[in-house]
Amino acid sequence: MQNYNDLTNVLKEQLDNWKGQASSGSSGFVIQTGDSVATVYGLNRAVYGELIEFSSGATGMALNLEEETTGCVLLTGETLVKEGEEARGTGKVVSVPAGEALFGRVLNPLGEAVDGKGPFAAEEYLPIESPAAPVIDRGSVDTPLHTGCISLDAMIPIGRGQRELIIGDRQTGKTAIAIDTIINQKGKGVYCVYCAIGQKSSSVAAIINNLEKHGAMEYTFVVLASASDSAALQYIAPYAAVSMAEHFLCMGKDALVVYDDLSKHAIAYRAISLLLRRPPGREAFPGDVFYLHSRLLERAVKLSDEKGGGSITALPIVETQAGDISSYIPTNVISITDGQIFLDTELFNSGFRPAVDVGLSVSRVGGSAQTNLMRKMSAHIRLDLAQYREMAAFAQFGSDLDKATRDKLAQGVRLMEVLKQPMCSPYQQGEQIAILFLAVNGFLLDIYVEKVLPFIKNFLLYLKTQKPELLDSISGTGVFTKETEGALHFALKSFKEMNT
Repeated sequence: MQNYNDLTNVLKEQLDNWKGQASSGSSGFVIQTGDSVATVYGLNRAVYGELIEFSSGATGMALNLEEETTGCVLLTGETLVKEGEEARGTGKVVSVPAGEALFGRVLNPLGEAVDGKGPFAAEEYLPIESPAAPVIDRGSVDTPLHTGCISLDAMIPIGRGQRELIIGDRQTGKTAIAIDTIINQKGKGVYCVYCAIGQKSSSVAAIINNLEKHGAMEYTFVVLASASDSAALQYIAPYAAVSMAEHFLCMGKDALVVYDDLSKHAIAYRAISLLLRRPPGREAFPGDVFYLHSRLLERAVKLSDEKGGGSITALPIVETQAGDISSYIPTNVISITDGQIFLDTELFNSGFRPAVDVGLSVSRVGGSAQTNLMRKMSAHIRLDLAQYREMAAFAQFGSDLDKATRDKLAQGVRLMEVLKQPMCSPYQQGEQIAILFLAVNGFLLDIYVEKVLPFIKNFLLYLKTQKPELLDSISGTGVFTKETEGALHFALKSFKEMNT
């Protein structure tokens, strides 16, 4: 009843102030506003996602198309819109700038710079919503995207064009893995986009400083919809980020987009949907919350060579509550993506970082996104770790173990140590192969467990300074010949003699 009274009062005011001017465009007037949502009477020709301009200077986006009214979410000027003011359809959808001028910049989801560095020249403007590439235009995901994290590149490889979910409780190192992956793309021809959704501005500032310190902002830009921004801006942020990345896809280049995180994105969309009076479903989310993320993540693609061969790799992040990966949003995103990296709180708190739970993590692209050499080196690691955990569980009940079991436990402990890695220190491909060579073949069994990581660090430094051609040979050729194996054996022997 209240809506009809509001409509009557607004109509009376419109008639009293009518100026008799003709209009051929789609227009209407606001009958209700509040909480960043405006209900507009009229706008009969509005289309879904159309940019709406209000006479007060505010802008919005049409989301609810009803028989007489249109529900708009306000993108700018939320406090300016008043009941009775005119709203006009622009005939355009929300678009964002794209191009190489964005690198090193921090933008809001509307493509406006928020880093205080002044304006920039966009090469083109792209709509935030666009259809995913059809299956016929796609190629196979067969080129590795190296994260620099040895546990991921060895056991859960990511390929260019893949969608790999990073999932875990809060404060388990999800963002750290994504940032390390961005840092590791230096010099590899991959353009990166970090999309922060609902994060604290101070946290994002720390991430940007980290990227600048490692020279990653030269090929990276940040799309920021902070926790203080409206739900509408948080809703459009990931679509804006992937649209900006699609500019490089169309040029045949490779791009990486990190969505941090889609849990907050779903919550922002739920807030908008409830304000637009859409019927709530499970956990009060609207019925189309699956489509919300599927149409976003389907835009990650590896194009066929005939279509330019470009790719967009997506690393969505989802936060779980108390390790529950069977709740609504996590199961939705798991079913959309090509695998998940599960981070375990207990592993993190015990000092094993990155805290990747190998048992729950999987890459559905698998060995297709690994070099032959990495696939050969990492073939038995997952099985060895599983055997070690099983033996360790039983070993605590008895002390009388045979030599084979003790050796297996010793090997497993050192393998776990090898997979530990500090933040912002990615390993290059050749270094990873050298480390796996030591771990898999038992060359670390004579090293005390607490000295394994320093030993590896010093051995890599020795290879870089004394045998750089050996690392270059492993990285460049991707082939592990008898000569290469012999050279590594000799290097290891020489290094051990120097340090005894």
